[in-house]
Amino acid sequence: MELDQEAIEIAEQKRAALAYLTEAWDEAIAEGIQPDILAHAALFAALSDLIDTYGEEAVADLAVSLPDRVRRGEFTLLRTIQ
Repeated sequence: MELDQEAIEIAEQKRAALAYLTEAWDEAIAEGIQPDILAHAALFAALSDLIDTYGEEAVADLAVSLPDRVRRGEFTLLRTIQ
């Protein structure tokens, strides 16, 4: 039961983190920063932080899995039906 509560708390933190990042993203766009420049900066910041926490090898392993995850739609927020 404790594991379930921990998973719920982690999910809540992830939702809150995404909300903060989305708000900051929207503010940056409103200030005139181009979305692709912002995305590159966000990726750099995220990867740098992950490397500080887990090390280069672990982050490289994560990066290798990204193409398949992108293709599966794991990072797609708005889906269009063709």
